Amino acid sequence: MIRFLLNDSEVQTDLAAGSTLLDFVRYHKRLTGTKIGCREGDCGACTVLVGDFEDGRLTYRSATSCLMPLGNASGKHIVTVEGLNMNALSPVQQAMVNANGTQCGFCTLGFVLSFTGFVLHPQARAYEEAIASVDGNICRCTGYKSIERAAQIITDAVQEKPATGTTDWLVSNGFLPHYFSTIDERLQALKPADPDTAMSTDTLTIGGGTDLVVQRPHAVKVSALRLVSDQAELRGIVLRDGRLHLGGAVTVSQLLESPIVRKAFPHLPEYIKLVSSTPIRNMATVGGNLVNASPIGDLTIFLLALDAELTLSGPSGERTVLLRNFYKGYKQLDKAPGELVRSVSFKVPAENDYYNFEKVSKRTWLDIASVNSACQMRLDPDGTITSIHLSAGGVGPTPKYLAATVAYLTGKRWEPEVFDEALRVVNEEISPISDARGTAEYKRLLLRQLLAAHLQRAGLAPLILQNLLPA
Repeated sequence: MIRFLLNDSEVQTDLAAGSTLLDFVRYHKRLTGTKIGCREGDCGACTVLVGDFEDGRLTYRSATSCLMPLGNASGKHIVTVEGLNMNALSPVQQAMVNANGTQCGFCTLGFVLSFTGFVLHPQARAYEEAIASVDGNICRCTGYKSIERAAQIITDAVQEKPATGTTDWLVSNGFLPHYFSTIDERLQALKPADPDTAMSTDTLTIGGGTDLVVQRPHAVKVSALRLVSDQAELRGIVLRDGRLHLGGAVTVSQLLESPIVRKAFPHLPEYIKLVSSTPIRNMATVGGNLVNASPIGDLTIFLLALDAELTLSGPSGERTVLLRNFYKGYKQLDKAPGELVRSVSFKVPAENDYYNFEKVSKRTWLDIASVNSACQMRLDPDGTITSIHLSAGGVGPTPKYLAATVAYLTGKRWEPEVFDEALRVVNEEISPISDARGTAEYKRLLLRQLLAAHLQRAGLAPLILQNLLPA
């Protein structure tokens, strides 16, 4: 039996854990403010807020209910737009009205939920953060300027919001219904024990579901599921003995917000903004991204350049495998039935190490990569490459660790002829194909440019820029 709070009510259901939260709230609870749009997590029409405890504090995040397995709602507070109803419009709703941000109205409910998620964040007060909160919401009427004006009105309204007691302040100022003040205590009483962690080769393991529910919705619905996103032991971020350990169920948003990870990667916010949208990042897990085995998986490419190591657990116990050896062929993994990614770990780059991630896609934002690449490098004072790791996606059937290029470059100094030879080696070890994201030739050119971008970011551009363009 799945139990959770839906707006101001406790609900329980014996529906399949792989059913979607969207279908439950619309068809079983008749809360039709949550709209059906793309069913792929792209449009934001089905946005809800999900309240759960993170580090002991009740935290609300936006989520696309079309991709959220119903089982993942267990023990949480799910808020639809009906759950924001009061005797008067909230300041968020009123801002959308005053700025004429409603247009046809189909997308409006999703925007209202996402903006409400912004005001619920204790530290969020900046206009840029308000805009970022709706990066997963699409308005088909193209009325974004009016929605941007609404974002400014909302931002101005929360400048006095305290960092502690945020929910009570929002209730007192009409942003939220009064029942929100009772949710913390009610959810504590409702919270189940950790989900069943029994190993089985007959169950389908699922984290956030952001790709699996798109690709195999029927299989998810009818399968016995092993839900791992709420397992506490899989959600840790720990720095130990110079290695950073990320639990398999850590979400992309948690990765972005972790002070430990941010310290190790100062440019992480600009990298992560290239990865999907806020609601998807709130759901997608590190382990899910790796096991999905997409040749262009952004986190996979990010971690390959760190020479990361996976810890897998299964019926036969635990074992470790280098991420670069995890991919055996297209969607083929060094992973036995019943095993899951317990954690991924890597040595934190030293202060004088250089790290960079690059991605090219048809759209800058909210798009999958045509080609992506990451580089970690250490140079001696004389410019000799003492250590380097390179990865690339979109250039073969699997996420690619560029082993031959790494072997060639180690011990070399960056000179124009070294860069030229590195490009030749890269071209020999990749095998892109022509598809909807570009021709094979185009992808080879993109990777060449991304390798040059790594050097440019490292301040080495003068050595190689003269050789970037064809003669």
